[in-house]
Amino acid sequence: MQQQIEYVQQRPRISGPKNVLVIGASTGYGLASRIVAAFGAGANTIGVYRPSTASGSRTASAGWYHSAAFEEAAHAAGLRSFSVTGDAFTPETKQKTAEVIARELGQVDLIIYSVATARRYDPKTEETYTSVLKPIGQSYTNKTVNFHTGEVSLVTLDPASEQEIEHTVKVMGGEDWQDWIKVLNDAEVLAPHAVTIAFSYIGSQITQPIYREGTIGKAKDHLEQTARELHEQLSAGGGGAYVAVTKALVTQSSSAIPVVPLYMSVLYKTMKEHGLHEGTIEQMVRLFTERLYTDGSVPVDSLERIRLDDWEMRGDIQEEVSRIWAELETSNVFQLTDLEGFRKEFFQLFGFETDGVDYEADCDPEVAVRNVIS
Repeated sequence: MQQQIEYVQQRPRISGPKNVLVIGASTGYGLASRIVAAFGAGANTIGVYRPSTASGSRTASAGWYHSAAFEEAAHAAGLRSFSVTGDAFTPETKQKTAEVIARELGQVDLIIYSVATARRYDPKTEETYTSVLKPIGQSYTNKTVNFHTGEVSLVTLDPASEQEIEHTVKVMGGEDWQDWIKVLNDAEVLAPHAVTIAFSYIGSQITQPIYREGTIGKAKDHLEQTARELHEQLSAGGGGAYVAVTKALVTQSSSAIPVVPLYMSVLYKTMKEHGLHEGTIEQMVRLFTERLYTDGSVPVDSLERIRLDDWEMRGDIQEEVSRIWAELETSNVFQLTDLEGFRKEFFQLFGFETDGVDYEADCDPEVAVRNVIS
């Protein structure tokens, strides 16, 4: 947290949003965007995330400690910030958040939607939906890696059923994002020029069958259609809605997708050698400074998406990744890829393998979050 905050503070000041809501604020792109908004643009922020406090011998989640550190740093910097804990899918959490905005900030002018979860309970249908990461139409076989051991093997994934596709869209599509905007609009806490952002990924030909052409791709198609519908609604007041297509990065979700960790290990090595590698914080700085808050209109592709994967998808980068991919096997995986860098970043998601930390020191896992509203 300290490293990311310092990175943002060392950049030029951003002339950006004043009051920001981040739904899914405890990790990944949601957390990074909250840091950039607060410490780059001086914005007041509200973060929404699941509660996960320490209990007995069990520590809190990494996201809980991220949020506690963020709130302390924001307070020290004189920024207003609040945390709303609860299930983002429920009407209760949405309504509670709208009330906090009205009471503390009046209105928000940027809404980041970054909810990543495998399950969603829909109170309207009283059904729990579970997403899957599967190909569609036919089985898919490709290389994968056990990033703990470096063993490269082939994995075959069976195609998804129609119900699995439908459930994945319900969990990871745009329905809940749209519900959030409706609640905020009805509560009159959206600024007339409010902008909202959700995140997506496209990826290379190597990962297409399991990602963009698979079940998650159907969900992302729905997310992008939702963005176009919301944009039509919000643009009347000078605002807008966009899906930002980001680069491949180590997250809890991406690490669990077969094939993807091996692809990312090759990509990391290639992009680092070309001086193009970015993490979540660098990506969000670029989103704010080169896409959202510039003198001109927001640059989008032919499908009205903001592209932050432009460096990953460069022809020379993808050609080199494909060449290395064809040669990969267990005996050369550490030479041809940055698997060690991938593994280290994975553990850093949970606070481990970070330079300058004394892991033998005693600490109290019972950490409170300042200004938390549960």
